[in-house]
Amino acid sequence: MAQVMFALFALFLVSVCTGQDFCVGKCPHYKVLEAYPDFEVRLYDTSTWITTKIDSSQSSDVLAANSRLKDYAKKQTEAGTRGTESASFEISSDTWPALVKVTDGKGDPEFALSWFIPPGTTTPENSDPLVQLESKPEATVYVRVFDGAPSIQSGQENAKKLREALITAGKTFDHDTYNGAGYESFFSLTHHNEIWIYAA
Repeated sequence: MAQVMFALFALFLVSVCTGQDFCVGKCPHYKVLEAYPDFEVRLYDTSTWITTKIDSSQSSDVLAANSRLKDYAKKQTEAGTRGTESASFEISSDTWPALVKVTDGKGDPEFALSWFIPPGTTTPENSDPLVQLESKPEATVYVRVFDGAPSIQSGQENAKKLREALITAGKTFDHDTYNGAGYESFFSLTHHNEIWIYAA
């Protein structure tokens, strides 16, 4: 899993986000319900994502999943340009965060990569069986923020710290799944990194 976190943050993407201090473009909207020393409780609006499976924790498989989403976005945009409202079909590749979902409750861990789709984006019918258009309902999410250049260990370490903080605070949460959220290129001078765990 650690290699997945490293590869996520190492993707060569342009940082454009919106809505919060660390976002200056397109990000899912949320409001902070509570703030603890080690985490925030956020209420995220309903949101749309494109998601694809990551075959393993190897960096090469994370990069392959990223390329798959880039190709999907390009094909959807090209399909839109053949219509009458081309701009409405454009799937931007510069939204944030990029999420790596890690499900490690039973058996071998499973991984998925997701890109946020801004509200108002219209897409043609999905024709790629390897990419899913995913609608996430409004949800309460526990978020741990950490900085510094992401390391191989940082994702696992911060997920563990967040789970421990949630137990101490008496929160109920999904014990089997967490998300690593990346907002900048690995080579950025500063980093805003997050671990997301959904409330149960």
